[in-house]
Amino acid sequence: MDRLDIRDLPPSQRHETIHEAFDELDPGEHLTIVNDHDPQPLFYEFRAERDAFDADGYDVERRGPEEFVATLPKK
Repeated sequence: MDRLDIRDLPPSQRHETIHEAFDELDPGEHLTIVNDHDPQPLFYEFRAERDAFDADGYDVERRGPEEFVATLPKK
């Protein structure tokens, strides 16, 4: 899975779901998430906890008041 819309998930399940999907990626792939708020805390979490996270390739775009699309690339 390379695109994950987490807006309907309970907040307590979101980060775990994202981490699991990211871990399933092969190096060089990326995970795109759709969230209802700016995922800046997730960026810091990934940068601190996932050596395979390519922080330089991270990107986020606000597409609406409750739609943020972030790309989390894997080294």
